Amino acid sequence: MSVLDGADLNSAVGPAHIAIIMDGNNRWAKKKHLPSIAGHTAGASAVRRVVEAAARSGVKVLTLFAFSSENWKRPKLEVDGLMTLFMRSLKKEFKRLNEHKIRLRVIGDLSGFSKGLQKQIKNVEDATKDNDQMTLVIAANYGGRWDIAQASKAIAERVVLGELSPENINEELLSEHMQLADLPAPDLLIRTSGEERISNFLLWQTAYSEFIFLPVLWPDFDQKHFDEAIETYQNRQRRYGGR
Repeated sequence: MSVLDGADLNSAVGPAHIAIIMDGNNRWAKKKHLPSIAGHTAGASAVRRVVEAAARSGVKVLTLFAFSSENWKRPKLEVDGLMTLFMRSLKKEFKRLNEHKIRLRVIGDLSGFSKGLQKQIKNVEDATKDNDQMTLVIAANYGGRWDIAQASKAIAERVVLGELSPENINEELLSEHMQLADLPAPDLLIRTSGEERISNFLLWQTAYSEFIFLPVLWPDFDQKHFDEAIETYQNRQRRYGGR
């Protein structure tokens, strides 16, 4: 069955791939008169909750937007705190990932991170690479425009080397060079905090995703909000441009 053959069916089976823009940590902290890092720490707890909820629900891929390529513009103290929190979370959670047979992948321009953080990322990816219950993708130092540009660069290099003719470049080829090329495209994209934009996240991959924008701040996101998003998705009809 092609995509369009099934276009009149609803999404009652639930999404196989959920992507989430985890927004609202700073606003959560400000509301409680706390420093920004307190919001990010609370947000890390929400990550644990949503990973467990997704795994229980049978989701096969969960992609979380943790740190965008634009986030380097934030105050140095906040960025340093985020890097420390990222390192600590990797060290703390990889045993839990193995226990639940969850594979970790990190996408983005990892060259922007310290050598120590890059090594820790690789260690956890290697330690969980054979897990098959769910794939947890963390987008870090990632931007959708960067993703398209790096795929275009890789294809251009193949043309220069004579491996590829320009007339053979098409959407399928570009997709093969994008991040997440080996995984299904997101069925559902959720953004918390009430903002209704995707902020340079998975621009190519979410072309036909369902979008759900929730007013809840990310540290407060819980099983109830997750279930409500799934229910909303299941009541949608995905047409992929067809009828």
